[in-house]
Amino acid sequence: MSRLPARPVRLGQWRMAVERRADGSTLLRATEPLGPYPGFITERLIRWAEVAPERTFLAERDGSGGWRRISYAATLASVQRIAQALVARGLNAEAPIAVLSENEIAQALITLAAHYVGVPFVPISPAYSLLSRDFGRLRHVLKRVAPRLVYAADGARFAGALRVAAADGAEIVCAQNPPADLPTTPLTALLDAAPTAVIEARRAALRPDDVAKLLFTSGSTGAPKAVINTHRMLCANQQMLLQVLAFLADEPPVLIDWLPWHHTFGGNHNVNVTLYNGGTLYIDAGRPTPEGMPTTIANLREVAPTVYFNVPRGYEAVLAHLRQDRALAHTFFSRIKVLFYAAAALSRPVWDGYAELAHAVCGERIVMVTGLGATETAPLSVNSIHDAERPGEIGGPVPGVVAKLVAAGPKLEIRLRGPHVTPGYWREPALTAAAFDDEGFYRIGDAVRLVDPADPARGLLFDGRIAEDFKLATGTWVNVAGLRARVIAGFAPLVRDAVITGHDRDEVGALLVPDGDAWRTVARDCATLAEAARDPGLRAWLQERLDALAQAAAGSSERVARARILLEPLSLDAGEITDKGSLNQRAIIERHPALIEALHRPEAAPDVVVATAG
Repeated sequence: MSRLPARPVRLGQWRMAVERRADGSTLLRATEPLGPYPGFITERLIRWAEVAPERTFLAERDGSGGWRRISYAATLASVQRIAQALVARGLNAEAPIAVLSENEIAQALITLAAHYVGVPFVPISPAYSLLSRDFGRLRHVLKRVAPRLVYAADGARFAGALRVAAADGAEIVCAQNPPADLPTTPLTALLDAAPTAVIEARRAALRPDDVAKLLFTSGSTGAPKAVINTHRMLCANQQMLLQVLAFLADEPPVLIDWLPWHHTFGGNHNVNVTLYNGGTLYIDAGRPTPEGMPTTIANLREVAPTVYFNVPRGYEAVLAHLRQDRALAHTFFSRIKVLFYAAAALSRPVWDGYAELAHAVCGERIVMVTGLGATETAPLSVNSIHDAERPGEIGGPVPGVVAKLVAAGPKLEIRLRGPHVTPGYWREPALTAAAFDDEGFYRIGDAVRLVDPADPARGLLFDGRIAEDFKLATGTWVNVAGLRARVIAGFAPLVRDAVITGHDRDEVGALLVPDGDAWRTVARDCATLAEAARDPGLRAWLQERLDALAQAAAGSSERVARARILLEPLSLDAGEITDKGSLNQRAIIERHPALIEALHRPEAAPDVVVATAG
């Protein structure tokens, strides 16, 4: 599919300098230097309010289903009013603001107002307030950052969480439906403040290395940590992105995006790429779930993006609708320059599906790229800025970034250094020290492979998380990320995810996480998942696919010898899943030793399937 003609697009130059060192490590850096960038992202807001004051910056659905828009000039005016209200309340670098609710224009205004006068901004996952039963993670976050002001758009929806925040003395601000039992401030009170010279004096006193945001990691490999994001990090990263996706300078980008702003992909990468380049962002209230996709598809019928950002699961969900609706596909592909995926691996069928469909609809394939980054790197660090031939090619370090490759068992660990890297974790000196090596490279925890081991300049492939991999009793390493992807593909469409087991054991096992009620398509007569796990028809289906995987395995590290459906619901409060819905493999294994033991017991339980091939 990569041989189909691609739509012309202006990308950055892709050349890497390679330094092989005596200690065995390898340094990679882009030959193109990082260009100049502003000290603060609010400087771009001021610029676009002057250059294109009436251009729409943000748009969101209103109560009637139309688009409520706010221009750059109106955004700046609102930001200055809210900034004045924050200063009047005594908020400063030691007194953060926290937001509990989802993406919306009001949250963007509060974020930029906090940046304007140097108040750390803390977006908190709505899942911690809406899905948690005991507010355990919310309490952890609030205790860590001690916000002076907490905002939620709808006070009624977030009433329980707001009570937790109010108990610690925070001022509660709501846009609507304030809880009757809590003293609250209406959002309009912040917007009614009259700007004075005080906010300009505060802005003039800021420094690029001051704290702009505290972003909590999703907790996929441990407890969430408060990652410091400085103003310099945010701006340097946008300049890196502009030099990689050079077409962003040719015309103001148009985005339609659902990715949550409490994560670095949505809140840093996508919001700021819009602001940095004077574009327009349509806020998509949908998401790649059965409940959220109708909203996303309705938005894509009306908005044709010039660049599209999504996670692999989102691309998969959208592709199904594009294939069914040619008019939707025509709108989607009409002016798009690049498809950008991140946060997880993209399957080859989805990659090829977009290439085939775009060619059928508009006669051109759309270039699809990806990269590597983290909350700690603002996030972009490595990017495939060429027309890749397959998914998983992450390219090389972007301008301004130095990557160090270090042997880690059978893998290559990648470490990063540059102006986009966090100075550390909020008031966590021990965690901060452990995150960097003796040369100041951030230990991102990811592994990579060389596209061509004889020529590192040809780029990198993602190779999973260092912390997830383990050894069998034979001493053979198991690549969890690669094996997990094969298991998910092998058991599709009944399985959404998998936990790979077998540390210090003779064989690899897998706990299969079902994809909703998809199991009912096989075990039609079963009332519950537990009943279906023992159903002969479903067991035969699982056996067939497990044997196929085993037959294709190249060795013991790739052969899943036994599997069972995970019947127990995973817990957000216990850290088994993140608010993004991804699995915390280590937490699941540590919380369920008896389950793992039963999976690997020689005498297989009735709900365990054992491979007979391979």
